[in-house]
Amino acid sequence: MSFMNEYLEQFNQLLPLAVEWAEKQEDIILGQGIPLNKDLGTIAAKIGVVHVEKVRTLLVSKIPLPDNPILKEACQRTQLISPWTVGLTLNHGIFIRGDCASNRKLYFHELAHVFQYEKLGGILQFLKQYLYECITIGYPQAPMEQEAIRVASLYS
Repeated sequence: MSFMNEYLEQFNQLLPLAVEWAEKQEDIILGQGIPLNKDLGTIAAKIGVVHVEKVRTLLVSKIPLPDNPILKEACQRTQLISPWTVGLTLNHGIFIRGDCASNRKLYFHELAHVFQYEKLGGILQFLKQYLYECITIGYPQAPMEQEAIRVASLYS
C-alpha cells in the first residue's frame, strides 16, 4: 500500500470523529455563546453569510482539544489546534480566545469560515475539504485558509 493510500485511509477514519466532535462543540457554542453585534452582523452579511442570525461567539481561555486520544493527537501533530490557536469556527459557532476578544480582524477571519461552511453545506463537507487542504498543502497555505485571510484583510 502506498503512502498516499495509507494517508487517505487514516484521513477517512478520522473524519467522522472530527465531524462528531465539531457538532458537539458547535452545540456548546450555540447554547452558551452570544449573537453577533450589529456591526459584526453587517460585516458577516457583506462577507456572504446567509444565516447571520444563527452565528454565535463564545469566549474561552483556550481553544478546546478533542477528548478522543486519536483525534487529539492528530490535532496536535498537524497544529490545527494548538496553544497558539486564537479562534476556531465550527459551522455557525465561533470560539474566540478571551485575550483576543478585541481583535476585529480575527472575527472577520472566522466569519469568512462561517461563509465557507454555509457555501459547502455544513460541517462534514467543510471539514472534508478544509482538513484535506491543510494536511496535504499545509496550514496556512491551504486555499480555504488563504481565502479567510484575504477576506479578513478586506474588512480590517
